[in-house]
Amino acid sequence: MENAAHILKKYWGFDSFRGSQAEIIETVMQQQDVLALLPTGGGKSVCYQVPALLHEGICIVVSPLVALIEDQVNGLKQKGIKAIGLTGGLGFQEVLTLLDNCLYGNYRFLYLSPERLQQELVREKIAGMPVNLIAIDEAHCISQWGNDFRPAYLECAILRELHPNIPVMALTATATERVREDIIQNLGLKNEHLFKDSFLRKNISYQVFWEEDKRYRLQMLCSEAPGSGIVYVRSRRMTEELSQFL
Repeated sequence: MENAAHILKKYWGFDSFRGSQAEIIETVMQQQDVLALLPTGGGKSVCYQVPALLHEGICIVVSPLVALIEDQVNGLKQKGIKAIGLTGGLGFQEVLTLLDNCLYGNYRFLYLSPERLQQELVREKIAGMPVNLIAIDEAHCISQWGNDFRPAYLECAILRELHPNIPVMALTATATERVREDIIQNLGLKNEHLFKDSFLRKNISYQVFWEEDKRYRLQMLCSEAPGSGIVYVRSRRMTEELSQFL
């Protein structure tokens, strides 16, 4: 993992990997499919970005939200890594130029929504790209058994068809056994390696208080606790009332 560690230090400034990151990267470097269940904030993006940078070619990343795509692309650009997001609002000629640039090796990462994979032009261009890794973020969206099922995610299977010999990495922070089975089947993962990190946070604890006067308790907590906090309520109206109260 010396080369991977060098990439991590060079672009992210970290001296070592966290949790299962090193094992995941090593596995995908061996051209094996991976299903990674990592907690939010567990460094999922590093798991595919590092191995992609160790090989020539481009990494295709499917992500569900424009905000997530823009955040990842901007983060890579700030590190001096060539990345592009195929988001809405782009005209036909812009999309064509962008895809051609990916085709001829001008970018290391192409981020796009699953809906983009429904477009014939996008499929044709991706088929000709020098793809080194396929990453499916929020992979639980591909399962009908999940609460966040998104039919367009089923289009992700085309990536395996277009590049059958390229490793696929599916990442999610939440997946029951049934959802995991759906992910494996719908993405066509082969001899996949499952990684699952603990979702318990050592720096977070939970306490439950039963209070008659909740506002008084809240006021006491706000005055006693240092720093910022988040208050969850059941309605928008309650947020407005509490903001005025506090």
